[in-house]
Amino acid sequence: MEEINNLKELEGIVDAVLFSNPSNGYVVLELDMKGDYVTVVGELGNIEEGEELIVSGEYVKHPKFGMQFKAQFCQRKMPATSSAILKYLSSGVLKGIGKTLAKRIVDEFGDKSLEVIENEPELLVKVKGITANKVEEISMEFKRIFGIRALMIFLAQYNIPPSVAVSAWRKWGQYAVEIIKENPYMMCGNGIELEFDKAEEMAVKIGFPMDNEGRISAGITHILVNNTFSGHTCLPYDRLKSTALKLLDVEETLFDECLENECQEENLVRYKKENRDFIYLSDYFVAEQYIAGRLRVMSSCLKDTKHDYTKLIDIEEKAKDITYAEQQRKAIALALSQGFMILTGGPGTGKTTTLKAIISLYEQRGLKVMIAAPTGKAAKRISDLTGYDAKTIHRMLEVAFDNSGKPKFKHNDSNPVSCDVMIVDEMSMVDTLLFEALLRALKLSCRLIMVGDSDQLPSVGAGNVLKDMIDCGLLPVVQLNEIFRQAQQSCIVTNAHKIVKGEQPDLSRADNDFFFMQRLDYESASDTVVDLTVNRLPKAYGFSPAEDIQILCPSRKGALGVVEMNKTLQQALNPHEKDKPEIKGVLYTFRPNDKVMQVKNNYDIEWTKGTEKGTGIFNGDIGIIIKAVKAESKILIDFDGRIAEYSYEMLDQLELAYAVSVHKSQGSEFNAVIIPLLGGFEKLYYRNLLYTAVTRAKKILIIVGSVRVIESMVNNNRRTLRYSCLKDMLEKELGHGEKLDG
Repeated sequence: MEEINNLKELEGIVDAVLFSNPSNGYVVLELDMKGDYVTVVGELGNIEEGEELIVSGEYVKHPKFGMQFKAQFCQRKMPATSSAILKYLSSGVLKGIGKTLAKRIVDEFGDKSLEVIENEPELLVKVKGITANKVEEISMEFKRIFGIRALMIFLAQYNIPPSVAVSAWRKWGQYAVEIIKENPYMMCGNGIELEFDKAEEMAVKIGFPMDNEGRISAGITHILVNNTFSGHTCLPYDRLKSTALKLLDVEETLFDECLENECQEENLVRYKKENRDFIYLSDYFVAEQYIAGRLRVMSSCLKDTKHDYTKLIDIEEKAKDITYAEQQRKAIALALSQGFMILTGGPGTGKTTTLKAIISLYEQRGLKVMIAAPTGKAAKRISDLTGYDAKTIHRMLEVAFDNSGKPKFKHNDSNPVSCDVMIVDEMSMVDTLLFEALLRALKLSCRLIMVGDSDQLPSVGAGNVLKDMIDCGLLPVVQLNEIFRQAQQSCIVTNAHKIVKGEQPDLSRADNDFFFMQRLDYESASDTVVDLTVNRLPKAYGFSPAEDIQILCPSRKGALGVVEMNKTLQQALNPHEKDKPEIKGVLYTFRPNDKVMQVKNNYDIEWTKGTEKGTGIFNGDIGIIIKAVKAESKILIDFDGRIAEYSYEMLDQLELAYAVSVHKSQGSEFNAVIIPLLGGFEKLYYRNLLYTAVTRAKKILIIVGSVRVIESMVNNNRRTLRYSCLKDMLEKELGHGEKLDG
């Protein structure tokens, strides 16, 4: 054993492969070092028993499995001895060769067995049970496996993981090495999606020219992709150019030439808005163009101006023993007479009551209604409020996968959803690409009613769809702004409306549902949040800390940010115990009974709910860890009745969820919400964020912190700037009509 650059090096033969994940190359294996056995883990690719390895890495102590060797690099040798080759071939590495044939091959060719398979496969017909056709199959399989292996070895020199090699082989096959050598930045796209920085590292090492068009194109795409994570569907040309020149350190003329070529190839799109050029990734341009065109069709083709719906609404009022306000009646009539409508308004303004009337009247006309929402929590909430079944948009569209393993939806232009009316709740959370997918899955005759609050935060994904549709002024929109008498009794509702109007909330009352507790230092504020969660709210209201109480933080960082509050709350609610299993993740240590959140869309995860089975756990889904199975390196999580199994390698997709960011809470409601507000990151302390946080509370809201911070948030009406041209496209598509208002 040697030590190289602070990394230890081990050499031995693979005795057993204990676990293997083909999608990312992660393996757990036993390495035989002349009688000493070491457990090795890491992304090493398709390792088989009998292979000789040299692995570089370090020893780590796993909380469950003790000392392991975590390998960062791996050199692979062909098995050299008869015994190693026999073990290797017996492992099933080559389809068509089992233990019996493996023994016959090694008996015939000994230490030369692999050389024969590689270079003189025709000699295999000497072995009993191998025909000429079988020889061809074995030879092809050998070339495939060792092609992938050679690609992995080639990329490992540049610290590029096996999962990338698998994707590159799937895309280019035996030509992968040559294509990558010619232009390493090809791996940044093409369904492989290697990070630009990794490709850059490799390019420097192989002496790839820095002014090459492939590098500049990849750099431009990298900047545009990164900005989608900040909500931008496009970037102004001037901003993109200045960022690219700084990142790539190339001449302006080279940038412009490359950008023009990418636009001609339709990888990127240039769009002019108000005499300023904007640059799009083609997917986002197509999405915004499709949305604008489809909404023009929907708003013009399905209009019904012949009927007066006043009598129908009167009958519905009598049947339900309710009196609709003027704006509610307008919304109901518009929904029935238009192919498309947006219903918006704050809490307590009667959106749900209006929606129930719309659904009832549609069903009375024999139309099939479906309800969807962006998240599981939002779907459950609207289902509980209306009494009608609701699904997430993802579940309703049904996820499938294309040949490259990329998720797509089963329901689309050629396979639409079977309904006459689609209602989407919490529309402020729906991003551009998801809205495009939804529209494509609707029949041309399907009506669309969207319900949302444009004063809430925009979607996590790129775009500002709801606000752009409302702001264009050319689509049917009804805004409910009258707070009903019952809702007026709630300080949560009245203060939310004050906040959104720029007025200071009433913090003086201690007899309602909105409370303020002044704490002017981080320690006492944190202690108060913990005390409220663990003791005071459960004792006073019978609330469960995991199911009913949610802490919402404006920021992830800082003493009152998501990360620190989660660690503090976990210590109070679910502390370390000697006999309790623990699983160490990147950011947190997880235990059974912990409240956790999925932080990225994963379309592959299988779940069961009684006899129902499905796939997909999505960004923002909250669950409880119900079991840790040590021997199988897995945990079971209950997401509102859907039981999903996670391997330890998937822990980077989970975070503790005793505290979550306000952004992640969108679409959800909680019986009790606690918001720690004591300043910190000024960019995150603004009016819409406070409004969104307050409106997540159903029964009790408590703000812990400083009056001055609340005042500054209310006064700060900064809205997050998002680059998008959807509003402009809508105005151009619908510009022939008159401005509409609600």
